[in-house]
Amino acid sequence: MLARNRFLLLVVVGGAVLAIVSLSLQFLNLIPTTPIAEERLLQALDGGTGAGQGKSRKRVFPVLHTPDPNPVSEAYGYCNTPNRTEQAWEGHSPVDYKLLSVQVMIRHGDRYPLYYIPKTKRPAIDCTLSPSRKPSHPQLGSFISHMGQGGRGHWESTLGSVPRLPNHSACEMGELTQTGVVQHLRNGQLLRQAYKRHKLLPSDWSPRQVWVETTGKSRTLQSGLSLLYGFLPDFDWTKLTVRHQWSTLFCGSACDCPARNRYLEEEQRRQYRLRVADTELERTYADMARTLGLLTRQLRAANPIDSLLCHLCHGLPFPCVPAGEAGTGGCLTVGQFAVIRRQQLEDEVDRRRVGLYHKYAVLATHPYLNRTAAKMERVARGHEAGRRPRAGGEEVFTLSSAHDVTVAPLLSALGLEEAKFPRFAARVVFELWKSPATARAQPKKGAGKGERSKAKDGELFIRVLYNGEDVTFHTTFCRSHDRHAGQPLCPLEKFLSFVRRDMFRVVNATSYQEACYRRPG
Repeated sequence: MLARNRFLLLVVVGGAVLAIVSLSLQFLNLIPTTPIAEERLLQALDGGTGAGQGKSRKRVFPVLHTPDPNPVSEAYGYCNTPNRTEQAWEGHSPVDYKLLSVQVMIRHGDRYPLYYIPKTKRPAIDCTLSPSRKPSHPQLGSFISHMGQGGRGHWESTLGSVPRLPNHSACEMGELTQTGVVQHLRNGQLLRQAYKRHKLLPSDWSPRQVWVETTGKSRTLQSGLSLLYGFLPDFDWTKLTVRHQWSTLFCGSACDCPARNRYLEEEQRRQYRLRVADTELERTYADMARTLGLLTRQLRAANPIDSLLCHLCHGLPFPCVPAGEAGTGGCLTVGQFAVIRRQQLEDEVDRRRVGLYHKYAVLATHPYLNRTAAKMERVARGHEAGRRPRAGGEEVFTLSSAHDVTVAPLLSALGLEEAKFPRFAARVVFELWKSPATARAQPKKGAGKGERSKAKDGELFIRVLYNGEDVTFHTTFCRSHDRHAGQPLCPLEKFLSFVRRDMFRVVNATSYQEACYRRPG
């Protein structure tokens, strides 16, 4: 009897152990292996990241493995359908740190395709706005009404003639959809919630304190206005000036850079070679062209992935054509779509490996990053001890409404090579913080006699966030910073050194002018 009970006990305990092991393996396989997710896992296992902890013990962590991303499920993430709760880490900082300014770069929201697949029907999407149609937002009705008062605002260049709302019952090529408007209303609302306790903008903010800029495309203008309204509901139009950026690189007066164009041409040649070497991709394009009764080169020129993404994001069936001669006719398939997306994902990996795009990105985004740094320095000077504030204040909130070809090189230039390609309504946020007066007087926990925190009174720090995730310590300029040595944020001086000098090392130069105009050796 006693032996039987021991046997049963062993069976129960063994079963429990197997169950725990099984659940643990499932859990580990479900954790994404992005640097941010790994960092959080390591922090949790290590019991926190607060400064002043004792020496960290050497640990052996499990190696997490995930399968290659499924091209179709990855594409749904690119759609960024506004149907889920999103966590935003903007506005988080150590206690008593003061937020001085925020600069936001966005990609426009969901849009109608820029290309048309010959012999197929265009996607049937309504580009007028209606609060009763999904997806919607609690602010959509008041947003529509407020845009009707836009004539009271100030508009640079030709922006005054660009429609402030999408307004075609049958979308035009490249037009922002209602989904795109809702995506940015949500972005603005997230930022409002993140920053309201910091009192970033006073209720009587001045025109000088809010800077909005956009390209001349209606989808970027409308996306910017949507986010601004979510951030500042019912804002005063008379205080707002919307500025025009002629270039999608937001390079202002510093756009001329011959070397940048050479790197881009080399990168495009690399992309072409990779595509033509992909036999599955070539076979897929030929099959699709045969179904549609087109030449393969005609289908390529129509860039079918752009239209197919629209069908996928809006839950529409893929295009079909009636049966015709020579075996033509039928429908394009999700399998064909997956092959094209798979090749695009592999191209991103090869692009990082070769490095040509990164060199292009450094030169393409330096003017924007230089302006970002200059604005931070102006704001910082306005908060210097004993300095009389400038009338009307400095640019506290800057919004730049742009394209994927703006945001993608920005991520690469910052060293965020593992970041996903910018989805619809992607956002990159730069925050400027100032340490409190008490930071200098407080010794670090566990520090020796006379040892103090390295954060000085009024020291300046930067945070960089991508789609709500804090990616500061994955950037090139702050990857090596020791957050446990009394400075939990990244010193602004590291960013300034990066923008003014260090970022040009990848092209063997010390300045933007030298990098752009030096003849290739």
